[in-house]
Amino acid sequence: MDNLELGKRITEFRKINKLTIKQLAEKIQVTSSLLSQIERGLASPSLNTLRMISTALNVPLFNFFATQINTKDLIVRADSRKKILFPAPQNLEYILLSPDLNGMIEMVLMKIPPQSLSSTSSMRHIGEEVAYVLSGSVTLYLGNTVNTLYAEDSVRIPANLEHKWENQTDSEVSVLFAVTPPTF
Repeated sequence: MDNLELGKRITEFRKINKLTIKQLAEKIQVTSSLLSQIERGLASPSLNTLRMISTALNVPLFNFFATQINTKDLIVRADSRKKILFPAPQNLEYILLSPDLNGMIEMVLMKIPPQSLSSTSSMRHIGEEVAYVLSGSVTLYLGNTVNTLYAEDSVRIPANLEHKWENQTDSEVSVLFAVTPPTF
């Protein structure tokens, strides 16, 4: 990557953060002139300066060097989603709504058949989840509590908190999850 492309990326992230050149320069303790030259590709920032810029803009350092994203790879068509099917006794279906697991978050749709459990014992994992019940009602065993969630209810499940889902009804339940970091 050349200085001009790097400068454009820094400018882009600075503008996303609604900072002027002067404001960012003050945060990272360089002159406005130097920062302006870096953004225009006329000067090469040191690694230390790049680290200070990434910290001030709350952007991982590698984002300055990431290759262009092919936006076609960001779309998941309904007929090409990845599915994970679990056999009896769970008979669960997980549908990955995210294009892949390379991002910092994943979206998953879980379908629980009537009279089924997500697992025979409570599970825990490193990812934090937010779940939203799309349809049906479902029993959620969360830590030491038992809760019934209905359509349009949501819950945050902190990392490492034991939980499992049970559909005690005669209709399929659909639950939408956002999980970070991706765990599937």
